[in-house]
Amino acid sequence: MNPFLAYVSLYASMSLVGTYVAFSKVLVTTFPVLLLASMRFGIAAIAMIPWLKPEPGQTALTSNSKQLIFLQSFFGNFCFSIFMLFGIAHTSAMAAGILMSLLPVCVAFLSWLWLKEKLNARVLIALLLAVATILFINLAKLDSRGSSESASLLGNMLLLAAVICEALYVVIGKKLTGNVSAKRISALSNLVGLTLMLPFGLWAAFGQTSIFDFTAVPLNSWLLLIFYALAASQWSVWLWMKGLKHVQATQAGVFTVALPIASTIVGVFFLKEKFLLSHAIAFICAVFSLVLMISSIKTA
Repeated sequence: MNPFLAYVSLYASMSLVGTYVAFSKVLVTTFPVLLLASMRFGIAAIAMIPWLKPEPGQTALTSNSKQLIFLQSFFGNFCFSIFMLFGIAHTSAMAAGILMSLLPVCVAFLSWLWLKEKLNARVLIALLLAVATILFINLAKLDSRGSSESASLLGNMLLLAAVICEALYVVIGKKLTGNVSAKRISALSNLVGLTLMLPFGLWAAFGQTSIFDFTAVPLNSWLLLIFYALAASQWSVWLWMKGLKHVQATQAGVFTVALPIASTIVGVFFLKEKFLLSHAIAFICAVFSLVLMISSIKTA
């Protein structure tokens, strides 16, 4: 793959994640969290049936690959969905974007710890700019009374747990891309997520005192659910795996700054959250971070 296309794939993937994270704020007011997560995996599983078949010339999955796929799905699908959806139910879309901005730092640390990837000067500066992005969006959060009042300690802690799970997903994915195609990783990872989540989803829908009324859900919520399912389980995963195959995990981690940018845009233009100067400065930091990352890849 052309290096530029790899960058585009990584950025597009994280933009999709930021978009569906923000819009899930709407979905958790309509569906029980565990039911929502189960339906996400179920819809995506149907869409990705053709992706389960190995591509021509691809070898059978090794026991190590199977273990990595399970771990990737457990942390990046199952745990991430639970922590993220329960977390965003207690906070705002913009707060979610702020906390998700910690991903580059977590990915870089785990890549150094597990994959033994080096952190050169440009990558370190890019990571510092990613942290600056977090700080300036945090300033915006503090300046916006409505946003800070709506956020809760529980929601923020759950979102931080989701960040750690997503960082593990990124690093494990790098281990897989050399042996398994991006499409098959996406399909198998989603299938594992569905298997883990389905019992909880069935309990949320039918195992409580009142059965969930599916007929009361408006059409626009169903359409948003379909977008969420495909973006979360299929499109973003495939784009990320395609790009990650040609980029180091540490470098790819900085492209996750696209996540809070997308979340903030959705929060401002669709969820009517307040946009401040601090957000603009955060965007500038994020752009310079990406420029440094791309230049470090070209000179590597």
